[in-house]
Amino acid sequence: MTIERKPYDKGVELTVLGRIDTVTAPDLTAALMPEFAGDADQVTLNLAAVNYVSSAGLRTLLAAQKESKKRMKSFIIKNVVDEVMEVFSMTGFNDILTIE
Repeated sequence: MTIERKPYDKGVELTVLGRIDTVTAPDLTAALMPEFAGDADQVTLNLAAVNYVSSAGLRTLLAAQKESKKRMKSFIIKNVVDEVMEVFSMTGFNDILTIE
């Protein structure tokens, strides 16, 4: 998995390439969490190139959602592929996360 960071006006977008699983979830956590402590009002996670999210990945996304609320930041997930959206739907994460 690789993560590309792109700042914009009031936020930052992280684009993930690869799988989010037990091995890679800690790397995503390490890249994502500091963004909520930074100056960005909005953190966007682009999952267009992610076709698999494990339970470890779901925990990372849930922790990010909680951190965004705690810090009063916006956390948006976009470009979710069908396979990942199915996981979000089956687990109820589509009701918890802001998905565009």
